[in-house]
Amino acid sequence: MLAWLLLAALAPLPSDIAVLGVVIHKAPERCTAVLRSGDRTRVVAAGEAAFGGQVVSVSATGVVLEFAGGRVEIPLAMAPRATPSPSPVATPPVHDSPEPAEDPATPHRLMARAEVERRLGAEIPRILAETALAPFMEDGHVAGLTVTRVPEGTVLSDAGLRSGDVIKQINDTVIDGMGTLVGLWPRLQGATELRAVVQRGGRLVVLSVTLR
Repeated sequence: MLAWLLLAALAPLPSDIAVLGVVIHKAPERCTAVLRSGDRTRVVAAGEAAFGGQVVSVSATGVVLEFAGGRVEIPLAMAPRATPSPSPVATPPVHDSPEPAEDPATPHRLMARAEVERRLGAEIPRILAETALAPFMEDGHVAGLTVTRVPEGTVLSDAGLRSGDVIKQINDTVIDGMGTLVGLWPRLQGATELRAVVQRGGRLVVLSVTLR
């Protein structure tokens, strides 16, 4: 704790810090936000450190950060749009498959990490604004997220993701809600292999990317 306070006292508030997006949960401590400063992007929740400060709270209007000089409220960079909550997507029939295989139409990708990070820095505002997800229900439970809209020409589409895909797993983590998807961000930042199991056209397929 003493070391954290010392670092906080020495660290100034980044002048370009911005809130690119938020995910609101009924439990306030599980709300998360996408913050950006310079070419760095982080997904954080209340109580976590970020860019020399500490996240106090995350709300639909922005994020409160605490620095040595006091608390600073940073508004959401993009004005929230008044859109209705997505309705749960009905479960389409799935054909039995012993093990998901790569879709021939979206083979394994090899991508340069530096280029992916550069593109994410530039594309995150568009991805947050144009990507739409809806809960996918099985037996009354959320069993994935349906991509109802994905922006073309972004890292997401280049990695093979399509509108209509149901994201079931990412790197062996079952996706049972938006919170789980957002929570994966810190763990995936250092990964060299990304493997997603998606339901496409009634069958399970694998989308895989190697970062070099």
